[in-house]
Amino acid sequence: MSSEQNPTQNDGATDATEAGGGTDGTAGARPRRLTYAAALSALEGIALLVGGVWILVLGLTGDPDDRQQAVTGGVTLAVLALLPLLAARGLLLRRGWSRGPAVITQIMALPVAYNLLKADSMAIPGGIALAVVAVASLVLLVNPATTRALGIKGPGRAE
Repeated sequence: MSSEQNPTQNDGATDATEAGGGTDGTAGARPRRLTYAAALSALEGIALLVGGVWILVLGLTGDPDDRQQAVTGGVTLAVLALLPLLAARGLLLRRGWSRGPAVITQIMALPVAYNLLKADSMAIPGGIALAVVAVASLVLLVNPATTRALGIKGPGRAE
């Protein structure tokens, strides 16, 4: 069909990939970039939660060198998982506050990925995966379409 016969075909694709259609950036469909950023943030949060629970269970049931340190590490990872999980939920709901915690999570992930890459073990593939996810998330989070969809105004643009 031609664009004259189906005029809404291109308009819907533009709204889905751009910030929406409203002047405040909150109307219309959620951009795919924002959905992908939320998914990557949720993936990191789930990975932290699983890692924390795993360390906690091993600390309680296994024979660690220091049981208290294992339990503390597991609980800490589980609590840290809340930051990217809450950020992912906020991104899906298009809340402007959620970009900050999501960006902070990615910035904190980069040194961890670097340390994993320096290891001489099976941690290297994990470091590569973490680095790719963190950089991809940062690119998605600072994208102008994402910023508009979240209703974030840049410097000097307050109206």
